[in-house]
Amino acid sequence: MELKEIREKYEIVDLFCKLAEIPSPSLHEEKVAEFIKDYCESNNLNFQQDAYGNVIIKVEPTDCSKSYLLLSAHMDVIGDDSPVEVYLDGDLLRAKGRTLGADDKVGVANALYLAKKISESPEETHGGLEIVFTRDEESGMSGINNLDFSKINSKYVLVLDSDSLGQLLTSGASYTQALITVKSAKGGHSGIDIADTTRKNAAKLIAELLAQMPQGVFYSKDNQVVTSCNLGGIKAGDINVTNIINQEASASYSIRSSSREMEEALKNVMVECVKKFNKHYDTLASAEIEFEEHLPPFEEVKDEYVPILFETVAKKLGITPEISSFHAGAETHIYANNINSKGEKFTPYLLGLANVCSMHSADENVDYNSILEGAKLLKATFDVYNS
Repeated sequence: MELKEIREKYEIVDLFCKLAEIPSPSLHEEKVAEFIKDYCESNNLNFQQDAYGNVIIKVEPTDCSKSYLLLSAHMDVIGDDSPVEVYLDGDLLRAKGRTLGADDKVGVANALYLAKKISESPEETHGGLEIVFTRDEESGMSGINNLDFSKINSKYVLVLDSDSLGQLLTSGASYTQALITVKSAKGGHSGIDIADTTRKNAAKLIAELLAQMPQGVFYSKDNQVVTSCNLGGIKAGDINVTNIINQEASASYSIRSSSREMEEALKNVMVECVKKFNKHYDTLASAEIEFEEHLPPFEEVKDEYVPILFETVAKKLGITPEISSFHAGAETHIYANNINSKGEKFTPYLLGLANVCSMHSADENVDYNSILEGAKLLKATFDVYNS
C-alpha cells in the first residue's frame, strides 16, 4: 500500500504522521501543543495547559471504585524546525533528510488515540485516564520538572518513551557528575626546578590517582548493569607547553546507577582513593572530589502488579514482553522521586509501543506495523488494568 492508503486505513498511523510533520525542537513545542489542544476540542477531551506549556488531559472515571492511570509522553524531538516530510520505505516510516521524531511522537499519538477511544465508549468501566505531555525532555527535562504533581491522581505511570515494542522498563540509572581536582604545592620550570623533589607535577599525579579509581561496571545484577562510572576527560597543562611543572589538573566522571545504595558505595570507593592519595602526598599535593547529581535514580520497586499484568497482556497479543532495566535516564526518574495528590509515591514504568530504529539521527525510522501493535497493546493494558 501507499502511505496515503495506510493513513486512510489506520487512524493511529495518520495521527502519528500528523504529529511527526510538525517540527518541535526542545523549547519550541508550541505548534504540537496547539495540535493536541485542537484534537482534544474536536474529540470532547478535557485538557488544560499549565504555566510552563505542558498539556494535561483527563478522562473522568466511569467507575470510582477503580484507580486512575497516568500516561506520559514528551512533545519535543531531536532536530531543528525545518519541514518534516514523512515517506514510506517498505514498511518503514522515515522523514526526508532529517530526524523523524518518532521519539516521542509515537507516545503522544498513542496517548491521544487511547483517550479518544475510551471517551467514545462511556459504557466501558474504568477508573479514569490522565495524560501529561511535557516540553523539553530531550535537552533538560524542564517540562516535567515544572509539572505540578499535586494535581495528578494516578499512582501508576506509563511513560510512553521506549524504542522497542513490548518493552516495560522497571528501573533506570541516575546521572551524577564527579569532578576531581589535583593541586601540587609548588610548580616550576621543567629544567631549572626538575631536581627538586618537593615540586610534583599535577598532570602526573592525577594520572596516578585516576589509575586507582573504578572504571566501567561497578555493580551488576542478573546480567544487567546497575552501577557504573566512566572517566569523561582529563585536563592538565597545555600539550604544546612542556617547560612547566604543572601545578593543577582536573578530571570528570559520569556515575550512573539504578540503586541509591550502590551509587553511594561507588562514591565511597572514589572518596577513599582521594583520601589515600592525600595521605601519601601529604604537604606536597592535595586532591578533592565533588559530586553533583543531575538526574536521580529510577529505582525498582517491589510492587509487581503492573509488570505481571503487562506480561500477561503482551503474550496474549502475541507480543514478546521484555521486562528489564535500562542504564540511562528518562522522565520515569522524575516521577519516581515525586508524589501524587494523595501523597503516594509514583510508580512509573517506561513502556515501548513501537520499534523505533536509529533514533535521533537522519536515518530514524519506525515500522508502521509496530505502531498498530502498540496501540492494541496499550488499549489491552488499560482494559486489563480496569478489569
